[in-house]
Amino acid sequence: MMAAAIVGEWGRVKPVGDLPAVQGYAAEFVRAVYGRGAQPDLARRFALREFGVPVKSGEFDALSYAFFRDAFESFPPQAGGREGGARRAFTQRVGARFFGALHDHLGLAIPVKVGSALELDQLKEAISRVGEFLVDQGYLRDQFEFKFEVSIAGVDQPESAFLEKLDENGVAHALYVMGYPAILPSAVILYQTVGEAQHHSSRTIEELFARAGLSARETDDFDPTGFPADRVVELWEVKRR
Repeated sequence: MMAAAIVGEWGRVKPVGDLPAVQGYAAEFVRAVYGRGAQPDLARRFALREFGVPVKSGEFDALSYAFFRDAFESFPPQAGGREGGARRAFTQRVGARFFGALHDHLGLAIPVKVGSALELDQLKEAISRVGEFLVDQGYLRDQFEFKFEVSIAGVDQPESAFLEKLDENGVAHALYVMGYPAILPSAVILYQTVGEAQHHSSRTIEELFARAGLSARETDDFDPTGFPADRVVELWEVKRR
C-alpha cells in the first residue's frame, strides 16, 4: 500500500518510466548508510510492486528516500512557511493516498466531526488501529502512542480538556511517540538535503484527522530532549477545519 501511494504520486510529477535517477539515489543511499551494494532492479520492482523477493527494511528506507528525493527535485525550494510548499503538499498527497487504502483495508469507522467524548473515542480507536497496523507490519519497530494528554513544552492539557481547549482556544494538542520508524535515516538525510522529509505515518494520521473535520500536524519547534534516544516524538497542534 505504501508502494502504491509513493509511486502513484511520484508518477504524477515524473515520467513513469524515469527510474534510473531513482535507482541511482537508492543505490547511493544503501552504499552510504548500510555499506553494501543495492539490487540493480530495486526501483523497478518497487514501482511495479513485484514483491516475490521481499523488500527489506533498509531497502524500503532507501526506496522511500529515492522516490521522494526525485519528486522533491521537481519542485522549487520550500516557500510559504509552515503550511506552504509544494514538497510538503506532495507528502500530504502520499499520506492521503496511503490512508485511503488503509481505511478500506482496516474498515475504519471515523466520525465526520469530533464534538463529543464519544466521537473523540471513535477518533482515538481509529488512530490506535492505524498504529497497531504500522507496528505489526514493521514500519514502526516497537511502539506507537498517540496521546491527547500532554504535559510538556509549556503545554498542560489533561485528556478531559482536549475538546474544551479545541473549542475555547481554537487549538488543542496531542503527543505522538513512535518507536524507530523504518525511514528514520532517510527522513533525516532528506530533511538535511532538501528541507522536507517523508513523514509517512504523520501524513497518514493527518489525513485521518482531516476526515474527522480537524486540521492536525506536528509543530516545527518542539524539542524532544528527555525522551529516550530510540523514540521519535512529535508535539501536534489540532484545530477545527
